[in-house]
Amino acid sequence: MAPTHITQSTRAYEKWLRARLGNEIVKKDLRTKHKKMRRGPFPFLRATYWRWAEAILDVCPELAGAPSVLAIGDIHLENFGTWRDADGRLIWGVNDFDEAAEMPYVLDLVRLATSAVLGAQGAGTTASICAHILAGYTKGLAKPRPIVLDHDYAWLRRLVVVSDDERDRFWWKMYTLAAANASPPRRYVKALAAAMPARNIEMTILPRTAGAGSLGRPRWVGVGAWRGGPVVREAKAIVPSGWTRAHGRSSHARPCYWIATGRHRAPDPWLAVTGSVVTRRLSPNNRKIEAADPAISTNRKMLQAMGHELAAIHLGTANRRAAIERDLRDRKRNWLRSAVERAAAFVLWDYRAWRKKGW
Repeated sequence: MAPTHITQSTRAYEKWLRARLGNEIVKKDLRTKHKKMRRGPFPFLRATYWRWAEAILDVCPELAGAPSVLAIGDIHLENFGTWRDADGRLIWGVNDFDEAAEMPYVLDLVRLATSAVLGAQGAGTTASICAHILAGYTKGLAKPRPIVLDHDYAWLRRLVVVSDDERDRFWWKMYTLAAANASPPRRYVKALAAAMPARNIEMTILPRTAGAGSLGRPRWVGVGAWRGGPVVREAKAIVPSGWTRAHGRSSHARPCYWIATGRHRAPDPWLAVTGSVVTRRLSPNNRKIEAADPAISTNRKMLQAMGHELAAIHLGTANRRAAIERDLRDRKRNWLRSAVERAAAFVLWDYRAWRKKGW
């Protein structure tokens, strides 16, 4: 049962987080998270996956019996972007799996649609959002595959082209990272060095504040030079999923790595997990989806592509296609819309409570 008030839930979660990170916890980033939680329902949803994990089966109890998969958990509109695979191809899909865990597959569908209802102005009615996501998911179940932009999806390729201004902003962010009190623990230094394209590359290692849900966890960036240009790697602490915390269910030892490298994906070859640290390559060429972009948030094809990507991920570590298709056939016609309406109402209630009484 979820705590009755969001402030109680937040205190309990941050106490749990401190127990796992110890003196590595970034207190100023927690204050930043608290501010982001006040900005609107969509930023609030992004920042509070632990709360969703606690509450969603109380809000939508009929979802509990759905087949379990290794799922994303903290899925939302801005959890998609581009990267280059091992062959150098441009790939689009989910690019963050920090909260991955075994859970009913339907929860990813409900959370993605809820994020679109709360965050995509002009995306359509709740019914149409759900219909587009389900249509893409159904096609993805039938033919799971990565979304390779070099070969197809010209409409999507046009949307994720990186402009010169965006490229400049990326490098400005990298070169203006705050260096105050920068003293990374040894495990992050080793992880960043191992992630570089060659041994013994000299790096400047600085802390970075980014994202929403992961704020509070240490995040370090290593910037070096290699063969005529700068290279950037990021190392971030991993903690158990908010789903595992709330439900006590076991999952793979490294769920974020296994789900990111599933059989129906063209994974980022620079993504690596060492112990409790995940590393990845940062580049101005990797375009992140932003819900505020009208060309993205109002595009029905985008919602269908997101649904397709979810299906490919859900089938990536175990073949649950038959069980999922059977479960979908047995559900009532408007099951997703009904669940999303209740989930969105709960998030709005929590958000307003935080605005009123949150610190």
